[in-house]
Amino acid sequence: MRACDEQQGTLALTISGRGFESMVSPSQSDSFMESECVSCGACVAACPTATLSEKSLIAKGQAEHSVITTCAYCGVGCSFRAEMKGEDIVRMVPNKDGHANHGHSCVKGRFAIGYATHTDRITKPMIRAKISDPWREVSWDEAIGHAASEFKRIQAKYGKSSVGAITSSRCTNEEVYVVQKMVRAAFGNNNVDTCARVCHSPTGYGLKQTIGESAGTQTFDSVMQSDIIVVIGANPTDGHPVFASQMKRRLREGARLIVADPRGIDLVRTPHIEADYHLKLMPGTNVALINSLAHVIVSEGLVKEDFVAERCDIESFNKWRVFVAESRNSPEAMEAITGVPAAMVRGAARLYATGGNGAIYYGLGVTEHSQGSTMVIGIANLAMATGNVGREGVGINPLRGQNNVQGSCDMGSFPHEFPGYRHVSDSTARAQFEAEWKVPLSNEPGLRIPNMFEASLDGEFLGLYVHGEDIAQSDPNTQHVTAALSAMECVVVQDLFLNETAKFAHVFLPGSSFLEKDGTFTNAERRISPVRQVMRPKSGVGEWQATQMLANALGYPMNYQSSAEIMDEIARLTPTFHGVSFKKLDEIGSVQWPCNDEAPLGTPTMHIDEFVRGKGRFLLTEYVPTHEKVNGKFPLILTTGRILSQYNVGAQTRRTSNSEWHSEDVFEIHPHDADERGVKNGDWVGIESRSGNTVLRARVTDRVQPGVVYTTFHHPFSGANVITTDNSDWATNCPEFKVTAVQVTRVSQPSEWQRRYREFSDNQQQLLKQASDAGHVAIAK
Repeated sequence: MRACDEQQGTLALTISGRGFESMVSPSQSDSFMESECVSCGACVAACPTATLSEKSLIAKGQAEHSVITTCAYCGVGCSFRAEMKGEDIVRMVPNKDGHANHGHSCVKGRFAIGYATHTDRITKPMIRAKISDPWREVSWDEAIGHAASEFKRIQAKYGKSSVGAITSSRCTNEEVYVVQKMVRAAFGNNNVDTCARVCHSPTGYGLKQTIGESAGTQTFDSVMQSDIIVVIGANPTDGHPVFASQMKRRLREGARLIVADPRGIDLVRTPHIEADYHLKLMPGTNVALINSLAHVIVSEGLVKEDFVAERCDIESFNKWRVFVAESRNSPEAMEAITGVPAAMVRGAARLYATGGNGAIYYGLGVTEHSQGSTMVIGIANLAMATGNVGREGVGINPLRGQNNVQGSCDMGSFPHEFPGYRHVSDSTARAQFEAEWKVPLSNEPGLRIPNMFEASLDGEFLGLYVHGEDIAQSDPNTQHVTAALSAMECVVVQDLFLNETAKFAHVFLPGSSFLEKDGTFTNAERRISPVRQVMRPKSGVGEWQATQMLANALGYPMNYQSSAEIMDEIARLTPTFHGVSFKKLDEIGSVQWPCNDEAPLGTPTMHIDEFVRGKGRFLLTEYVPTHEKVNGKFPLILTTGRILSQYNVGAQTRRTSNSEWHSEDVFEIHPHDADERGVKNGDWVGIESRSGNTVLRARVTDRVQPGVVYTTFHHPFSGANVITTDNSDWATNCPEFKVTAVQVTRVSQPSEWQRRYREFSDNQQQLLKQASDAGHVAIAK
């Protein structure tokens, strides 16, 4: 019970009964599935008698050995001890020496690991000429040779820029590095992009422009020194639960909380915690809110003048001060736009500016907007103006959604940047890479993911290597994405399963789970942690090795013998990684970049004496309403998010028992809006937008405000991204997932898209089964 109360902070357990009848049970004697228990396993870890233990111990027996590795789910980057019996995993035990999690865990990292050995895993390479053909299992050499031949053919016919690749934040730093190197050195262009394009690219742009480094400023532990915690557009208890537990501990100690979110997330009110302010803004009005907060701080004399004078560019600050002080940016003027009462905005601004150490934590509710970059800049402006940067307990903290979002960006996955965020037009940086890679490199930025789709439909981009990413489910306007994939002549997918993107592929290369990898992940606090192999790749070939084979087949030699060699090259070429090596990670566990001669043990807190760019720069953040408008036809605003038990597109967690909690995506609607439409809890409802329509099951709840509806996107046949639009951030093309105008009606059958896609998907599964059956026949012979 103390573990549940003090470490997890859920307070889900109690003692029921008296005397010999007393027992630990969920509160009010609910079943565990219906209780407040979040299955983090803290009680199991704390139990001194092994009375509480994992069922896998009964099924498999005690482990024979263990290996320390890093979780492959969210951006917290928890350290685990994988306990093994031969090559069978017995259980995952949170590592008490883990610098990010300190022995705590969540339901995904601790228990949702069955996907790694699931029967859906594809372990043999496959090829086919058209997506309507059956798959054919082939050798690795044939699959790689076929892919290379197709890419060469396409480039010979359509030009050097007609092919490219997409990297994944689920993959290791070393794997991502090798993919972007292959694109630049073997394809001969910069057409490489990453899934961070659709989640945190505005973080990179906004923080680079203001403070000079596109990453969070603190450690997670820094929150324990915070007096005021501001959570904007994030849902830590569902998306980053281990950090949320630490945050809740600090809040129970007396820190104050401000939440800015259109929806009533759990943090707004939990046992022993209640937000001082819940700024329940309308989706799409983030910048209006941040400007009104800044207006109060400037107009009421709450600026930390000595900090600004010493640390910031005064000319840019003075322009910003004049801008936010204008009456049009006041809480009273913005109230009609944001829907947040002016008195609440003024109270929250005063609390943040005067309450002591103020830390801002934000997520995709900040970045996935048409003004995502503007909002990140606005957050940085606010932190600098109040002096809340450069020490423990403060800072600007993006909560990265996937395990290696930070790392995939660090490794040069964007089409305009080499590893270490150096622009491809920088002749000095380019010369350094050319000398190491021994090949001329292009100085022209390549195509972003949305540009790849457009160029495909125009007949100009026809070959794509998708490494560990499921763009057909995760990217906006699904029908546009699948049309672009259908137009391509060679799509190569490397993954664990026949995901939604692989159903449009011509070559399938089996991927590896994190348990089969040797490399590193970089979490949201810039912490580089070791990922260590606990079982051999089930396909026989590791992911970076497969990419290396493809590069060699394309005519560009790569000859790494280990992932440690790849990290050594990364360290040579990337200033913030100069001091990183596998040897150092094995010795000290993990390290936060920058790690170099000036900081050989890493940098927990950034911008202590000065900003990376020198003087902090303020930029004006004019509020520009989104193009996505409600009207009589589409009167509601849809926003999206995640749930604790599932992860991203669900490819991993849907293949575990976590689906018992969340077997389908549900659609949240306020009782007022539901009543107007005759919708009752559990009804099927059709959701139509300007992009398409789908059908989901309704949950009537006051978690959402009138005029706002909400859903998750973990299940492919829900079609959440069928209805999201092509609107995107002005600076980075990050999609505006959080603002879609929709109409909702009661229905009794799936949408037309769902029927068509179910038929297509079932057919693709049959084509896969034919390949599997043929392979079994061949083995029998």
